[in-house]
Amino acid sequence: MTEFIQCSPYELTQNPFSLIGKDWALLTGGTLGSCNPMTVSWGGLGILWNKPVATVYVRPQRHTFGFMESHHTFTLSFFENDPEYRKMLAFCGKESGRTVNKWEACGLHPITLDSGAAPAEASLVLVCRKLYAQDLKEECFVERSVIEPNYPDKDFHRMYIGEIVASYKR
Repeated sequence: MTEFIQCSPYELTQNPFSLIGKDWALLTGGTLGSCNPMTVSWGGLGILWNKPVATVYVRPQRHTFGFMESHHTFTLSFFENDPEYRKMLAFCGKESGRTVNKWEACGLHPITLDSGAAPAEASLVLVCRKLYAQDLKEECFVERSVIEPNYPDKDFHRMYIGEIVASYKR
């Protein structure tokens, strides 16, 4: 397996809309001894508070939510555009870490990058330190039409903003 090399997030050339929304990412909350991966297709990358940041959204009922709450670090991992990785990402988005070890089920090998856990098979990993967390609230939606199709059970996400403290690529 190829080693990761550290790079600046400012050197990344991938389109963040494609990375997150089209190709999907694996969000891992926690550290190597206590973590869970979850597929995300909502999020963002940008600059906030003069820092490079990643924004992710996790529903409270997801197993990863507890890891996001109890740890200060999370990672976003991206994979080569390969049908096998797409199947793995679909699995990690549907199945719960409460009932299945996603690492084993998907043949992934968790490693530590800085203080975050990430799959060794990723092609790009962003290590993030939580800066801010807040629940999305129904009364704050300006465009009300997005509520029903995305939150029919009113199970609103918690938003996490993390400073990208390290980035690694193959």
